[in-house]
Amino acid sequence: MRSPLKPGATIGILGGGQLARMLALAAAPLGLRCHVYTPEENSCALDVVHDATIAAYDDEKALARFAEAVDIVTYEFENVPARTAEILAAHRPVLPDPKVLETTQDRLIEKNFITRLKIATAPFAPVHSATQLAEGLAKVGVPAVLKTRTLGYDGKGQEKIMAAADAGAAWRRLKHVPCILEGFVNFQREVSVIAARSADGNVECFELTENDHRDHILHISRVPAKATPALETEARRVATRIVNAFDYVGVMGIEMFVVKRGREQHVLVNEVAPRVHNSGHWTIDGATVSQFEQHIRAVAGLPLAKPKRLGAKVEMRNLIGDEILSTADYLTQPNTAVHIYGKGKPSPRRKMGHVTRVWPGK
Repeated sequence: MRSPLKPGATIGILGGGQLARMLALAAAPLGLRCHVYTPEENSCALDVVHDATIAAYDDEKALARFAEAVDIVTYEFENVPARTAEILAAHRPVLPDPKVLETTQDRLIEKNFITRLKIATAPFAPVHSATQLAEGLAKVGVPAVLKTRTLGYDGKGQEKIMAAADAGAAWRRLKHVPCILEGFVNFQREVSVIAARSADGNVECFELTENDHRDHILHISRVPAKATPALETEARRVATRIVNAFDYVGVMGIEMFVVKRGREQHVLVNEVAPRVHNSGHWTIDGATVSQFEQHIRAVAGLPLAKPKRLGAKVEMRNLIGDEILSTADYLTQPNTAVHIYGKGKPSPRRKMGHVTRVWPGK
């Protein structure tokens, strides 16, 4: 077992966006420094980190220098090239393990991994040819969603197929790249579990979170979710099974659908994110420990905290594009915290910040 990091140690973070920014802010009270590696000179995490390396992810010399300057490496988003993580792993511990990236960067490999754990998902089929597209439609039916196997998030790389006759055009719009076809799920709501796992196998899950999306982008997260105790127990059990199967170290977001079977509710896993997750932002102001501190604790080898919600209920709202211009209004509201990511001029569909409100009570 690796010794815990001591105060003054440096955590390297691949990626320089808002998740890296919030990880660095969570590391500072623990006496830990953060060094970001990012190809973008205007990354918003640069405002708050101890040091930064601005270089391409395939620049092996820059990666080697970065590795020498840090004690461990983690990442803020799952589309960091797996090869980058492998190069760094030859010099420093990389957590979560780079093998997790290889699985979660490919939607088809991820779905197969989850189903091998006997965890339910939406029906799916691989699409690498026109023949497979037809076979997939016969298997999952319509309506369906055609998704690129890699590099898709916030609705990017996805095409709805409402009728079989539309399938060919949808695949052309995705440039005939390898895809996965997923059948529509008649779900009651979308939920997520933010799970943390330490190197010694201890797992701590945050409260089940209910999520509303707008234009495929997370709009609002709420806790407590509308869920029975049995459903929350099932969701936590599913999340725990997944992080244990990965031998995971760090925080993972597991997105799920709530579906009804007969009189009972159950969860289907939609996607897995091997990182801190947008639906866990409420924990910064609404829990006894944030998902960001929990991730830092895990990768630094420190004990995990037992998260508890603060207040009767908590709501997190993303500020997308020009919505960031209304932050002054939120600053006048009671029990409300504003988080601005420092991304400069707002642009459509871009997450510029978020607002969290905590209702007093128990």
